[in-house]
Amino acid sequence: MSTLTATRITTAAAQAGRSRRVESIDLLRGLVMIIMALDHARDYFNNSAYLYDPTDLSKASPALFLTRWITHFCAPIFMLLAGVAAFLYGNKNGRKAVSFFLLTRGAWLIFVELFVVTVGWTFNLHFTFYILQVIWAFGVAMVFLSALVHLSRPLLLTIAGVLIFGHDLLDSIHSSGNTLSAVGWSFLHQFEFFSFGNFSFVIGYPILPWLGIITLGYYLGQIYKSDVDPARRKKTLRLLGIATIAGFILIRAINVYGDPNPWSAQRNTVYTILSFLNVSKYPPSLCYILMTLGPAFLFLSATEGPLNALSSKIAVFGRVPFFYYILHIYLFHAIALFAAMAQGHPASDMTNFTNWVTNNPQLKGYGFGLGGVYLVWIIVVLALYPLCKRFDVYKRAHQAQKKWLSYL
Repeated sequence: MSTLTATRITTAAAQAGRSRRVESIDLLRGLVMIIMALDHARDYFNNSAYLYDPTDLSKASPALFLTRWITHFCAPIFMLLAGVAAFLYGNKNGRKAVSFFLLTRGAWLIFVELFVVTVGWTFNLHFTFYILQVIWAFGVAMVFLSALVHLSRPLLLTIAGVLIFGHDLLDSIHSSGNTLSAVGWSFLHQFEFFSFGNFSFVIGYPILPWLGIITLGYYLGQIYKSDVDPARRKKTLRLLGIATIAGFILIRAINVYGDPNPWSAQRNTVYTILSFLNVSKYPPSLCYILMTLGPAFLFLSATEGPLNALSSKIAVFGRVPFFYYILHIYLFHAIALFAAMAQGHPASDMTNFTNWVTNNPQLKGYGFGLGGVYLVWIIVVLALYPLCKRFDVYKRAHQAQKKWLSYL
C-alpha cells in the first residue's frame, strides 16, 4: 500500500468518525446558546433590568415577559444534552473513562464558575462575591453523575424521576440565616444569598432538580447508539415530546402541584396565558422542566438529518459552547461598561458589584429599550461566530491528540 493511499484511508476514517457526531444535538445546543445570550443582553442593557423582574406581570409588558420566557429553555435543555453527551462518551470509551471525565470536568467547571465566570459577570477582582449559577450547577451535577453512571439503568431512571417529579414536595421547607444548615439546604433546593463579613455569595441553581435532568439525559443517551434505528429514535423522541408537553399542560392546569407559584386569571386573556407560562426557575419546578424539555424532544425528532447552510452555522456554537459562553459574558459586560459611561455613569457603576448585575440602584436611568437589547444581542452573536468557527475547526482537528480540549 502506498503512503498516499494509507494517508487517504486514515483521513477518510477520521472524517467518518467525525460524521458520527449527532448533528441534531449540536444544532439544538447551538440554538439554545444563541437564545441564552438574549437573556444576558437583557440583563446588561435593558432599562427595566434595574427596576423590576421581567416576569412581574403587574409591570412587565408581554414582549419583555416573552423575551425572558424564551430563555427559560436554555439551561434545562443544555443540562439534558450534557447527560446525553456523557452517555455517548461512555459508550465509546467505557464506564470508567466517563466517570473520570465527569468528575474532573465537573471540578473544572466549578473552578471556572468561581474564578472566571463570576469575574466576567461582576468585574470584581477582589473575589468578595461569588455567583453559583449555571456553570456551577453543571459542574456539581457532573461530579454526582460520575458516581451515578455505575448504577443500573432502571435505578438511573428511578433517580431521575424522583428528583424531577418529587423535588417540589420540598418547596415548603426553608432554612434561613448564615448557618451551615441553611447553606446546605440552599445547595440542595433553595435559592439564597449568604453574607459572611465582607464575603458573600448566592446559590442560584440548587442542585437536586438539575441532577435529575442530567441523569435523565444520560439515561436517554442510549437512543443515540449506532445500532438504534433512526426511525425508531425519532418516534420515541416525538412521543416523549408530546407526552411531556401534555403533562405540563395538565399539571399546570390543575394548579395544585408542580410549581410553587400557581397561575391565576389576569386582567385579560394575554396576561392570563402569561400567568400560565410563568413557572419557577430557582429552583426549576416540575412544570418548568416539563415545559422546556417537551419542545426539545420534538426538536430533536424533527431535525435529525443533514444540516443546511443556516443550521450548520448555528451548530458551530453547539460544538464550542463553553468557549462561546465565556467570551459572550466578558464581551457583554465590556460593552455595557462603555454604554453606561456614554450615558453619564462612572465606570465604577458597572464594575465591582457586591450583589448582582441587575437590581442595582446605582444604575438607575441606564439602559435601552428592547429594540436596543435585541440589536446588541444580534451584533455580539454575529461577532463571536468567526471566533467560534475557528476554534471549532481547531478543536475537531486536534482533540484526538490534545485531550484537554474536551474540557473547553
